[in-house]
Amino acid sequence: MFKYVSLLNYSMEIYDKYEIVIGLEVHVQLNTKTKIFAGDEADFGAAPNTHISPITLGLPGVLPKLNKAVLEKAIKLGIALNCTINEENHFARKNYFYADLPKGYQISQDALPICVGGYVEIIVQNVAKKIALTRIHMEEDAGKNNHELDENFSLIDLNRAGVPLLEVVSEPDIRSSDEAYAYVTELRKLVRYLDICDGNMEEGSMRCDANVSVRLRGETTYRNRVEVKNMNSIRNVKRAIDVEVKRQIDLYEAGATIEQETRSFNQVDATSFTLRTKENAQDYRYFPEPDLPPVIIHPQTIQDIRNAMPALPKEIQAQLHVNYHLSDYDAYLLSEEKDISAYFFQLIQHTSNYKAAANWINNEIKSYLNESHLTFTQLPVTTLQLAEIIQLVDDNIVSSSGAKSIFKVMCEGDNSSAIAIAEKLNFIQSNNEDELNTWIEQAFAKFPDKILEYRNGKKGNLNLFIGEVMKLSRGSADPKKLTTLLLEKLG
Repeated sequence: MFKYVSLLNYSMEIYDKYEIVIGLEVHVQLNTKTKIFAGDEADFGAAPNTHISPITLGLPGVLPKLNKAVLEKAIKLGIALNCTINEENHFARKNYFYADLPKGYQISQDALPICVGGYVEIIVQNVAKKIALTRIHMEEDAGKNNHELDENFSLIDLNRAGVPLLEVVSEPDIRSSDEAYAYVTELRKLVRYLDICDGNMEEGSMRCDANVSVRLRGETTYRNRVEVKNMNSIRNVKRAIDVEVKRQIDLYEAGATIEQETRSFNQVDATSFTLRTKENAQDYRYFPEPDLPPVIIHPQTIQDIRNAMPALPKEIQAQLHVNYHLSDYDAYLLSEEKDISAYFFQLIQHTSNYKAAANWINNEIKSYLNESHLTFTQLPVTTLQLAEIIQLVDDNIVSSSGAKSIFKVMCEGDNSSAIAIAEKLNFIQSNNEDELNTWIEQAFAKFPDKILEYRNGKKGNLNLFIGEVMKLSRGSADPKKLTTLLLEKLG
């Protein structure tokens, strides 16, 4: 037996001796109406064991039939990830015996998957990197075990059995948990743009397994890897990898070896535990699926799907940067989700202030939606209403703070025009010199000593007078005009 040594006892030099090697397997659950080989509904959230049929259960005499929508969505993802699409596809039986696998085998693809090669491009610390892909293949999901609802029994829900999956397998090109985080984030963004999966890891519609190993820097061969499962968010993918890397380095530094195994990540206390010794391909006894003929894809079918593809995030980023002169950062944020970029493009039909439009979306709107737990499609403020707010600021009719207040009122359900709300709540800015001078004199009278301090070099007192006048005017003073008058009077 070896003595387990905590990594906390080691210096950073010990860490730096090792290179991290990560490959990810991401299961993308497709948003088809029915399952991959049966007509059962594939919706999430139904009562247990209500979306099943003889085909899903693999009862004697039944035959599977491929769902055409699965094939089309797989081709979409392959094109988006720069893969080669195989025109000849075969299915295989992957044999293993779990309680949630009703047939005792899973229909998957082995030797001839739908997509090979390709890459996912990520950016970490402003450095772009292409993570190579091994393959993407179609397969059916298993059911789900529940060990928590009953203290004496494990319960099985087979609704998920047969739901279509695309498994995206990367090469071991990932070198840090930050790169893994960026990879899964980019992949989730892509499947949402393609509208093939909602990407909700919390509901299991996108699941990630991480194959992790470490080796001394300069080594060219791979050491034994450990597969880590049970990560229900992108953040937990990163956490689980960090935990596993520390564990492996601890073991190597203690003179132990790493066994090839599958471990489960405990998200509560950030630990992991052994599930089973890792199976190899021969353990699954793959053989051709006898009930499904080869699927031959005509090149024109691939081209038709390519022609119908929506603009993808990278294309939208380039368009925002080149056509609308937005920064790379703004363009990246606006292209995070399809609904966000769609809202922006609708908004600029009503305003030519592209920078203001981007700022509103990336700041106030995203903040409001996060706090309210809403999506962009549920935003109560229309693009026309927001454009009116932007125009009021551009015309110097309301201040930035007044504009935010108008936006808040609209979010609360007021469908009045922006100018009507501004008038009702006294947000119209005053640039009348007589009014401004009156407020300035009142501020000077309140802080006569601050005038002398300003003239003796304490220029920060200017903000004190601006704040006092804004208070006296209840926010209606035009800040630009006010600043000009104050500078003149303060000398």
